[in-house]
Amino acid sequence: MSSVTIASSHADAEAAEKVEQHHAEMAGRLDLLTADVVRSARTDRAAGARRELLSWLRDELVPHATAEERTLYPAAAQIGETRLLVEAMLAEHVLIHRLVADLEAAADPVEAAAVARALETVFDSHLAKENDQLIPTLVASPSYSVAEMLEGMHELLGGADAHCAHAPQGEVAAAATQAGAHQCACGGHDEEGLPELDARAVPHAIRHATIFGALDGLRPGAGLLLTADHDPVPLLAQLEQRAPGAYAVTYRDAGPEVWRLELMRKV
Repeated sequence: MSSVTIASSHADAEAAEKVEQHHAEMAGRLDLLTADVVRSARTDRAAGARRELLSWLRDELVPHATAEERTLYPAAAQIGETRLLVEAMLAEHVLIHRLVADLEAAADPVEAAAVARALETVFDSHLAKENDQLIPTLVASPSYSVAEMLEGMHELLGGADAHCAHAPQGEVAAAATQAGAHQCACGGHDEEGLPELDARAVPHAIRHATIFGALDGLRPGAGLLLTADHDPVPLLAQLEQRAPGAYAVTYRDAGPEVWRLELMRKV
C-alpha cells in the first residue's frame, strides 16, 4: 500500500493491498478513457470514445461500487470512526451514478467531455478516501476480516494480484534494452496528441497497477506517453508477460534524469 497500515492479520494486510492495487488500475484506466473523450470532443471519434467510456463504467466501475455497498460499507458503518465516512461515500456513489447517466444523456461531445472530467474528479477523490481512511480502519479492526469479506469478489479485487508477479524478459523488454536501456498524472497531451502519464507523480506502491490500468484503456492504434525517473525495464517486462506482443515501445528520451517512452497498442 502507499502508506503504512496496521492490520489485525497478515491476510487482511494482503487483501488491503490488493484492493488498493485494483483501485490504481481503475483510476489509470478511467483517466485514459476520459482523456480520449476530451481529446476527441471535436472529432469524428467523439461518439466512439464516449461509448468506450460508458461501457467501462457499466462493466467495471458500477459493479465495483455495488460490491463495496454489499461488503465493505456495512462493516465500516458499524465502526464509530468511519460511520459518517460511509454515509458520505454512499452519497458519492449516488453522484457517480448520476454522472454516468448524465454522460449518456449529454447533448453534444463537449458536454460529454465536461461530465467525464467531473466524474473522473469525483472518482479519484472517492478512491483516496477508501485507500487512506476506510480500508485502513477496517483492516485494523479485529472484529472484521477484510480477507473473508473479499473472498471471491472479483469486482473488488479484479486481477491486480496477477499483475505483480516477476516476469521474464520478453519482446517488449528486449526492445527497451535495444533502445538504450484519482493520484494519476494523466490528462496532459504531447505535441502529437498522445495522453501523457507522469509515473513520477504516482506513489511507488501502486505505480505499475496505475500504468497497466491506463494501458488497458487504449484501443488498438492508440497510445500514451509515459514519463519516468528511471528506465522502466521491469515494467516493460511485466507488460510483455501480461499482454505478449500487444504494445510497440519507442524511447523519446533515455535519461539520465528523465525517460519518456511512447507506448502504442498494436492489438
